[in-house]
Amino acid sequence: MKLNYYLFLVSLVLSGQVYAERLVISDIMSPENLENIHVVKLASDSFSTDFVIFVKNKVPLHKHVKHSETIYVLEGKAQLQLGEQSMEITAGDYIRVPQGMPHGVKVLSSVPLKILSVQAPEFFGKDRVKMN
Repeated sequence: MKLNYYLFLVSLVLSGQVYAERLVISDIMSPENLENIHVVKLASDSFSTDFVIFVKNKVPLHKHVKHSETIYVLEGKAQLQLGEQSMEITAGDYIRVPQGMPHGVKVLSSVPLKILSVQAPEFFGKDRVKMN
């Protein structure tokens, strides 16, 4: 039993799929000259891509045809449109955006909206369809 476990661990290490990294998200700051949107890619593999995204004004309504998006609000306040719903979001809110669901935000706070965004599967930036 132990031998199988060790062989499994060795195969994972050799495949290059095992890694760990600690980042301090609060250390990631928006640029002083932020015009509207600033994206910081944190990590990526075939399953998902993680970003910290800063929004000063708004993100136009759009959808992802082949991706879901999980959003965790770190700072700021915004009005989120999610499909037909509209809701105010603020630090600590968790939002799950299903594949194909139109979504966009308008920032309401004096500080930029700062979110952790996880796109699944791996996101290369091309699966964004404008709705307006």
